Amino acid sequence: MSDFPITIFHNPACGTSRNTVAMVKAAGYEPEIVEYLQVGWTKPQLRELLAAMGAKPREILREKGTPAGELGLLDPHVSDDAVLDAMVEHPILVNRPIVVTPKGAKLSRPSEAVLDLLDRKPQSFTKEDGEVVEVTR
Repeated sequence: MSDFPITIFHNPACGTSRNTVAMVKAAGYEPEIVEYLQVGWTKPQLRELLAAMGAKPREILREKGTPAGELGLLDPHVSDDAVLDAMVEHPILVNRPIVVTPKGAKLSRPSEAVLDLLDRKPQSFTKEDGEVVEVTR
């Protein structure tokens, strides 16, 4: 086990998620990749991640390409518990990637947001779309 463990809750179909994983690997880490669409979520797990992020369920709710609207989750009066229940039932409702390191946890959107959670950083990184991220130390 690494002395700086990194877990990435990843969706391989998402470019931002793929770029985040590649950026972490470019920094010399081998993260634990959790493909949450396959393994799903538990309510306690989501609560723990949200607590570590200092976030509310609605802040990690993905609307685009999900059934969030059809499920009525965009109504501001829907409770946090109802949003969490829906996320457990429909894992796609959780935005990605969520990254956890000894420095904290956060939704890594845009992908370079992951750099705040790393001890080592790549000098530069080229995203899938060709955008070059110059890393200041």
